Amino acid sequence: MNHVQIFVGSVVHSLSLQHLEIIDDALLIVRDGRIIALGQAASEQDILQSFGIVDYDVHQLPPGDFLMPGFVDTHNHAPQYAQRGLGQGMHILDWLDKITFPNEAKFEDSAHARRIYPGCVAGFLRQGITTASYYGSRHASATKILADECLRQGQRALVGNCNMNRNAPDFYRDESVEASVEETEDCIAHLKSIDPAGDLVRYVVTPRFAIICDNDLLARLGAIAKRDNLAIQTHFNEAEQEMEATRDLFPEFDCEADLYEHFQLLNNRSILAHCCFMSEYELDKLSVHDAGVAHCPIANMTVGGGFMTAPVRAFLRKGIKVGLGTDSGGGFSSSILDAMCQALIASNAREVATDGTDKGLSLEELFYMATLGGARVCNFDAKIGNFEVGKEFDALWISGNASGVMAPCEPEDSTRTIFNKFLMTGDDRNINKVYVRGRVVKQ
Repeated sequence: MNHVQIFVGSVVHSLSLQHLEIIDDALLIVRDGRIIALGQAASEQDILQSFGIVDYDVHQLPPGDFLMPGFVDTHNHAPQYAQRGLGQGMHILDWLDKITFPNEAKFEDSAHARRIYPGCVAGFLRQGITTASYYGSRHASATKILADECLRQGQRALVGNCNMNRNAPDFYRDESVEASVEETEDCIAHLKSIDPAGDLVRYVVTPRFAIICDNDLLARLGAIAKRDNLAIQTHFNEAEQEMEATRDLFPEFDCEADLYEHFQLLNNRSILAHCCFMSEYELDKLSVHDAGVAHCPIANMTVGGGFMTAPVRAFLRKGIKVGLGTDSGGGFSSSILDAMCQALIASNAREVATDGTDKGLSLEELFYMATLGGARVCNFDAKIGNFEVGKEFDALWISGNASGVMAPCEPEDSTRTIFNKFLMTGDDRNINKVYVRGRVVKQ
């Protein structure tokens, strides 16, 4: 193809948890969806000549605009997109029985999936989520429709069919271990057929959580994940009610970390949602296995049965990978910007609760978790998460002057000031364009 795009203007991205790099008057060059150069605009001709580039499109960012990496949503229930805002304040198991399971059961009808999922994927792209780790429903047909839609619209995604063969209503439960495994294998084969190289869409093994899967099913899923080197996602130490039920069902294990380790579901490809209540032993287990945490602060404080402030600072101290999740359905918002704001609030509450031991999170840390940190959790950080040369161009063009509710840009504002205003007061109206692999997927 040899299609070259040149962006001239301000660039903001994370190099590490604490290092936010801001380049004013930057020159960023993308060839066939991959970043080949990032430097100062003053060196434009030298850079172009060094790569032998003669045919290219130039995109000049006006003052008040900047480029940043796309958001990564590490925990998202696609079937719950239409139920957002329902059941807030309920205990998690009651919320599942009364709100979520009846809603997700509708996806047995493929026509329903075809009606909901296009808007779901488009809605997340509109909000700058270029990568999402999706839980589907327990229906293979609907999960395949979700994967098809992600590929059609150009969203990078992990997609998994929910496995759940006990402790769920008869109308929303796998018929047997064998049936659950067969549907999983069917979905794996489908995703390989539509995206053989896994360039955009990949399968993620998805035991919903331990309460809802028996030992045999967990063992079979662990074997499949190991066989195909697949990502794994599940809920982990989400709420005290859930943890007590897990201990009752699995008395042979002292904690969920031991449980998932036993079934080969705890490793460097594991995405563990919530992790609100963690012992030092479990923190060390996650660190040793290089497992990732999907921090979902909105859901943690609105569904589950309490104001649950996950120990994010403890994760970071241990070197545990942490990203942000919208937990669409469990949370009232599908915006990573909202998740960042709520994560800030939760971290400040955690600082008070720990008498200052767990310091509140900085904007640099929040932004890292929303981008490069999330990419690390999903094991995509070699491809995306920031603008390092060689990575694919998953990016957002942010307009600080767009009409909306964002704090207005002043003539004297630095790029850092505009960036701060966007993170704390902006919304999707400030996201002018969304790119995945260099292709515009929303504008």
